[in-house]
Amino acid sequence: MSLYSEKVMDHFRNPRNVGVIEDADGVGEVGNAKCGDIMKMYIKVKDGILADVKFETFGCGSAIASSSMATEMIKGKPLSEALTLTNKAVAEALDGLPAYKMHCSVLAEQAVQAAILDYYKRNNIPYDEEKFRCASCSHEHDHGEEE
Repeated sequence: MSLYSEKVMDHFRNPRNVGVIEDADGVGEVGNAKCGDIMKMYIKVKDGILADVKFETFGCGSAIASSSMATEMIKGKPLSEALTLTNKAVAEALDGLPAYKMHCSVLAEQAVQAAILDYYKRNNIPYDEEKFRCASCSHEHDHGEEE
């Protein structure tokens, strides 16, 4: 049995939404010092909807697959809905990740939040800090990974 699901392998071999949005409305960059993965997420917002999302990830196959899946899950969605994206949802959409790779899906959640937070700050849009609990955290903490 393979360590990774077919969906993980597909999103690793054929990642969706890779690249840079030059005139991005928000950019979020997060990293994990333990494993060296770095994820950068770019968003373009039109009328409160994520009209475009792109990413650049330096990291393992699980990090690339998590980034790719996260962009697919939030593209075309309202910002409020994108903010509800969880690492667990990303991992489930990939048909699971090995336990020791769950931090990759956490990075995807954090990158999405960081990009939206950047958009709010650039546009002086009031926001609920509680909704951005992960956007700027650089420390490891429980994100429900052990469930």
